[in-house]
Amino acid sequence: MGARTGQQYVEGLRRQPRDVWLRGKQVEDVTRQPAFVRPMQHIARLYDMQHDAALRDVLTYRSPSSGRPVGTAFMQPKDLQELKKRGAAFKLWAEATLGMMGRSPDFLNTTLAAFAEAKEVFGRIGPRFAENIVRYYEYVRENDLFLTHALITPQTDRSKSASEQSEELLHMGVVRETAEGLIIRGARMLATLGPIADEVIVYGLPGLKAGDERHAMSFAVPLATKGVRMICREPFDEGGRAAFDHPLATNFEESDALLIFNDVLVPWDRVFLHGNVAVANAMYSDSNLRNHTAHQTGVRGVVKLQVAVGVTMALAEAVKIDGFLHVQERLGRSLNSLELARSCIVRAEAELERTALGTVRPALAPLQALRAFLPRAYPEAIETLQTLGAGGLLMMPSAADFTGAVAADVNKYYQGAAGMPATDRVRLFKLAWDLAGDAFGMRQVQYERYYAGDPVRILAGNYLAYDKAECRALVKQALALAGDPQ
Repeated sequence: MGARTGQQYVEGLRRQPRDVWLRGKQVEDVTRQPAFVRPMQHIARLYDMQHDAALRDVLTYRSPSSGRPVGTAFMQPKDLQELKKRGAAFKLWAEATLGMMGRSPDFLNTTLAAFAEAKEVFGRIGPRFAENIVRYYEYVRENDLFLTHALITPQTDRSKSASEQSEELLHMGVVRETAEGLIIRGARMLATLGPIADEVIVYGLPGLKAGDERHAMSFAVPLATKGVRMICREPFDEGGRAAFDHPLATNFEESDALLIFNDVLVPWDRVFLHGNVAVANAMYSDSNLRNHTAHQTGVRGVVKLQVAVGVTMALAEAVKIDGFLHVQERLGRSLNSLELARSCIVRAEAELERTALGTVRPALAPLQALRAFLPRAYPEAIETLQTLGAGGLLMMPSAADFTGAVAADVNKYYQGAAGMPATDRVRLFKLAWDLAGDAFGMRQVQYERYYAGDPVRILAGNYLAYDKAECRALVKQALALAGDPQ
């Protein structure tokens, strides 16, 4: 098949009904559920972009196996030019969704490419597991599938390991092995965009303990598989809000779901890791996954930060507070954050790492710095937007007020500076509210804080893994200036 169109993506969802629950009711057809329709249409648009004559040379490359155009996110770059092309593809899709879709298809496409490149990590358990991950990567690449993932155990009792919970397999694990494959039971979260994805890949984060062997696994299955259930969180937009009032929430709502496995059969050829705690804990770092996924999330995060900073500047200009020194200082701080974030991407690409396989990957250190920086920089940018917007963010009329009996008053009293029409000012402030006040915007802030994991652990990990040789050498040089006591 190669690179899909948006229509092919939607038709694929329609052909594969899945067990999805929203507000206590089972969703009969996810392609017709109002809460999912507009986000699904934006995902479809991303697939259509791959066939746009002006964009396809960036968004696709020739498959090494079939020769057909496939998504650039699947690329295992061979040099700087290809690495930059992949970054440019990330940027195009991020801009198309204004950075608001944190789990667009390119994220897990990149993950699979990294796993396939690091097949030897999976091969530590047995050669068939290495073969499985490569085969699955190629299958997803050639069919251009959209994956979600589920990494985190339910927040039941965090003081206990997965194997110590109050109920057996409350946290997802293996019930038993069969000749056909593994029988899986239990729950995982957060399957972002799960209701409108094709398949789910499950793997874990480091932290498993001895005794957690039943929970040490990685596999993938179609979301239409018997026994797989998704329970969605309460949506921020049910599909009925006006786009004028909520331009972001009505378009980029990413449904998050609890993923439940009710004795699901996972065929052996879909199992990538099983029963080995040591390998499961090492997989995340030894596969160099972070180099690749942080490239995608970093590019997307920079675009999202750029949107937030741009809206804040536009708001300040609309009511002419941008001439005040303290406002300029806040805006300058946000711009500094944006430029620092951009610089991390440029450096990561320029200082690429070469592998024994003849491929390249972006440097980890600047990307790790970015992963720790964005969870602070984005909320700070939103706080600046909240501060400068002040009470104005709370006072915007609805779209209906512009056509109702109070239309004349609305047009008079909601105008901006320098003759800015009320419709333009209200539209801008509504956009700001979607980012800085609405439930959708608060989910976006929370997402940026935790999309890469606990920020405290990220910073601690940066310290532990950092190459400290240059810093220590300079300290040694400085200490030598003091000489010995007389």
